[in-house]
Amino acid sequence: MILRRTKISDVEDIYNLINSYADEGLMLARPRSTLYECIREFILAEEDGEFLGIGALHIIWEDLAEIRALAIKRDVRKTGIGRQVVEALLKDAKELGIKQVFALTYQPDFFKKCGFSVIPKEELPHKVWKDCINCPKFPNCDEIAVLRNVDV
Repeated sequence: MILRRTKISDVEDIYNLINSYADEGLMLARPRSTLYECIREFILAEEDGEFLGIGALHIIWEDLAEIRALAIKRDVRKTGIGRQVVEALLKDAKELGIKQVFALTYQPDFFKKCGFSVIPKEELPHKVWKDCINCPKFPNCDEIAVLRNVDV
């Protein structure tokens, strides 16, 4: 398996995977336009050219980034791919000098296994919520906040 930066040609696979989980209420949907705009934030896992999953690191501020849109294909879940994607995103954060990474998730146990701690959402700075205004669940967010310090 390899981890690589995404390309424009990956958008359909990303869109289909994320939105299939969103249809089940397991993550938030993403429109294609957002995926194109943020394509450079993603890391993709693949094996022998087969798309396995993705995750994105979205920079919020000089010392804070968010892991977003982490999704692994159903038939390869629980094989360590998600953890490898998270570790690659944390490595990116470290290389950028970002001190903390958070996620808003419905899967807090997975993130705990990756070294994150559950925190009250209210502890996150207000700038984190700028994208929430467009969320269909706003203002009744039911995601759980997790945070991890990055050794820079």
